[in-house]
Amino acid sequence: MSARKQKKQKPKVAFFDFTSCEGCQLNKLNFENELLDFLELVDIVEFREAMDDKADEYDIAFIEGSITTPTCVERIYDIRRRSKILVALGQCAVSGGINAMKNNFPLDQVQETVYGKDKYLFPSMPALPVRAFVKVDYEVRGCPMSPPEYLHVFKSLVLGRTPEIKDYAVCVECKLKENECVLEKGMFCLGPITRAGCDAICPSNGQYCTGCRGPVSNINKNGAIEMLKQHGFSVEEAIKRMNLFNTNEFEKELNWGKQ
Repeated sequence: MSARKQKKQKPKVAFFDFTSCEGCQLNKLNFENELLDFLELVDIVEFREAMDDKADEYDIAFIEGSITTPTCVERIYDIRRRSKILVALGQCAVSGGINAMKNNFPLDQVQETVYGKDKYLFPSMPALPVRAFVKVDYEVRGCPMSPPEYLHVFKSLVLGRTPEIKDYAVCVECKLKENECVLEKGMFCLGPITRAGCDAICPSNGQYCTGCRGPVSNINKNGAIEMLKQHGFSVEEAIKRMNLFNTNEFEKELNWGKQ
């Protein structure tokens, strides 16, 4: 009896996918060393990638993917109504991600390119982040989501704590790891304007930051532009690269399109 009572007291956690590659969900299944610890702390009541069970209410709902169809809108409203805490997981859910690149073109043109003569059979809309429709309590950025940041958010919420969400540049993490700046190596890097939280995983492995975590808030716009010019890069190149993951955020946060 006591064991059953204890089980009922565990937070009910659910995972949902919308328009995405589902890489963030698969990433969670790679936490082999932590999975048993997770199951000790929570009851996973819905997770399409791993189980068939369903539930009526959730203490925490993790959402992957962007909202791109009328059906997506109906689903996210329903999930939000039944969730105490809702977390956007990965850049598609946080900002629209790569899916939002279609927003740069007329929607009818996009549908015809993908579906041809059957385009009217597949209702579509601009790819938007989850927060465009419902309240999002926390966000885990990245493409795919950053495992260390996800673990921090997950554990914090389960233990009733407020997660620390970083809002400074990837460059800070690079300096803490004493990495050689890839800009000084002649590589294009979006680390100076990209939000940290990934532990600078790309520069730490000899690659440039692709900006997959979106821009930091309150960017020093003039300083960032000057930095690019000093290393021989243009604002147009930054816009092109940043739009890969951040079409919806780029104009709002940086407003560089009018340069």
